[in-house]
Amino acid sequence: MSDVDDINLQSRIAVVTGGASGIGAATARALGARGARVVVADVTDAAEMVAREIGGSAFHADVGDEAAVEALAHRVETEVGPVAILVNSAGIIQRPVAPQDLPMKDWDDVVRVDQRGTWLTSLAFGRRMAARGAGAIVNIASIAGMRSMPLHAYAPAKAAVISMTECLAAEWGPSGVRVNAVSPGYTLTPALQRAIDAGERDVSLLAANAALQRMVRPEEIAAAVCFLASDAARAITGVNLPVDAGWLVATSWAGYGGLRSQRA
Repeated sequence: MSDVDDINLQSRIAVVTGGASGIGAATARALGARGARVVVADVTDAAEMVAREIGGSAFHADVGDEAAVEALAHRVETEVGPVAILVNSAGIIQRPVAPQDLPMKDWDDVVRVDQRGTWLTSLAFGRRMAARGAGAIVNIASIAGMRSMPLHAYAPAKAAVISMTECLAAEWGPSGVRVNAVSPGYTLTPALQRAIDAGERDVSLLAANAALQRMVRPEEIAAAVCFLASDAARAITGVNLPVDAGWLVATSWAGYGGLRSQRA
């Protein structure tokens, strides 16, 4: 991988859904720092603040609403220009509860935003990219979509995002559109911090179960997104890149007493 600080996305139009906070906001800033003209799409007014900070544009968007997403794509391409990069970062998390304690409304909300929203936005912008013969889509999935977890809506929704990434990569590859995913590990976003503050996550366990013994920072996810969206990754499509501080490789060591102690 080339140094992400050397990546040049000058004048490329990039749309980041869920760009008002967390990984989305970090990604919008990283794309803007590398020269992209960034459109911050979100359901909250905080999108305006992020957009002003990076000299971009802000659009209100409910990614789970088909008509709203199509209107967003039309408006962005009309008012800003043809989109070269789409980052699907809009998502919501859930409480880790038993299936019988998970309200169907919560399940529906997660699937509507995380899975359906990724599909609708990919379709609206991706088909326009395919018609032009170029484009890059990066979906924010999760390590939850790669392992069993007590997240009975979120984990299946993120597994679907990984699967959709692979399907769309094969579908649109002949048209010059690359589709990849980044699967963050436990990332210290405002949403996760709220869960920690509410006692729903134990921050010491989140760090201890990763090979690097720490959590991931939002800007580290953003760096991976910038790479996959750039020409440095022009031969890469259909991949799911975990950025998890080594959580996936470390958890299976629990059956052997856990990771070995750090050595000098």
